Amino acid sequence: MNTPRTHSSKAGQPGARDPFGAHLRHWRTRRRLSQLDLAQEAEVSTRHLSYVETGRAAPSREMVLRLAERLDVPLRERNALLVAAGFAPMYRQRSLDDPAMASARRAVDLVLKGHEPFPALAVDRHWNLVAHNALVPMLMAGAAPELVKPPINVLRLSLHPDGLASRIANFAQWRTHLLERLQQQIAATGDAVLQALHDELEAFPAPNVSHDAPAADTDLSGVVVPFQLATPNGVLSFISTTTIFGTPVDVTLQELAVESFFPADAQTAAALTEMAKQAAG
Repeated sequence: MNTPRTHSSKAGQPGARDPFGAHLRHWRTRRRLSQLDLAQEAEVSTRHLSYVETGRAAPSREMVLRLAERLDVPLRERNALLVAAGFAPMYRQRSLDDPAMASARRAVDLVLKGHEPFPALAVDRHWNLVAHNALVPMLMAGAAPELVKPPINVLRLSLHPDGLASRIANFAQWRTHLLERLQQQIAATGDAVLQALHDELEAFPAPNVSHDAPAADTDLSGVVVPFQLATPNGVLSFISTTTIFGTPVDVTLQELAVESFFPADAQTAAALTEMAKQAAG
């Protein structure tokens, strides 16, 4: 995935050896901005921007960062822009298990632990499970062993017929929600791995057993898409929120998301409290 290449990816992302202008044009087009629009937002002349995009002029480091900011380019791709323009990468890329990331890892673990007795998990940019609290394994129980071997992709686990799909009471609704959310992420990042994941998930057959309709009434169903999962404790109904770091200077932190699930009804809240006691015991 990180091997330099000279050709664009399937998602249209310029390769590591492509000139800066190709990267700039890619992000400007993806954000649906004309050269005039971007020039005005970045407070540069349209002529100069055109020269930079065609390679007739070289951008300064400040100009690269200013354009990346106006185009809302993810930090990982900002590094690629800097390298393409002849500068060193600015944003660090370290594993969450790196000793230098210990404080960030503690913060993530505190958030997950503090959300108990309700489930919460952290995922990376490709929806691979990074961390979770005590409730999450109880909800994953029963999935095929190959789907719960690290790295666990939570979207694949959710929609695979041998994963959680047959236990999701509102499977069709939840599948549509996840695919739409993933498509939005692809539109924002142009990530070829996410596009491949989307294509894989979209091709999954319907599970052998699917309720395919909301199994429980909730006052929140008109506001958010619930996640309704059949368990030995009954059908649990959740709503979820996503938390991201607001101003990270590390690529890993920007790409990390914490998914927190809240009970959508009293029955679910009571069941989760009992499950948390079982997990603790």
